[in-house]
Amino acid sequence: MKFFYLHGFASSPQSAKAQDLRTQFATFRRNRFTSEDIILQIPDLNQNDFTHLTLSRQLQQVRAILPASSTTIIGSSFGGLTAAWLGESCPQVERLVLLAPAFRYLEHWLPTIGAAQLQQWQAGQPLLVYHHGEGRLLPLDYQIVSDLQQYNEANLRKPVPTLILHGLEDEVIPVQVSRDYARDRAWVNLVELDSNHALIDQSSRIWQEICQFCFH
Repeated sequence: MKFFYLHGFASSPQSAKAQDLRTQFATFRRNRFTSEDIILQIPDLNQNDFTHLTLSRQLQQVRAILPASSTTIIGSSFGGLTAAWLGESCPQVERLVLLAPAFRYLEHWLPTIGAAQLQQWQAGQPLLVYHHGEGRLLPLDYQIVSDLQQYNEANLRKPVPTLILHGLEDEVIPVQVSRDYARDRAWVNLVELDSNHALIDQSSRIWQEICQFCFH
């Protein structure tokens, strides 16, 4: 069984959630399967070039490494949005687990950027973003915005079995966004958690839900 974990925006494979899942999968494999039976890959979506990050680039990167066999993708925040689009276009993706997926991302992100700063960004001056993986500010091109504007989430209609875990106190992407997404998609199961966007305090519950969804 092959699994991919896609980290969030301005994060990395060394994030707390990524490393927790790596440990959980390794323990599960030792207890239940041989080493060949379950594989978790955690690609670095930064590609050593955070400045030119876009959703299209992430999709292209992951499509190039997806195996031909059945695969489950777990995605966090912007990685969850990426996972949803991969599920729509890649026939080998048989399940999706989305952790606080960044649906309607521009709607919630752009208002947090001051009008003057947004204007400068649009004019070509890179936006400085704190990168949690790097622990410092990094420049980001406006191309991420113009690229995202090409994607209409209303077109995510392929019935790929999907589990969404979303915090009730999410300060980045409100839980209502996932409620709206799940409402008219019968193949989506939304689990609401008493947590914020990071979901760090929910690692045990997240693993429990993943096991129930993927292995039972």
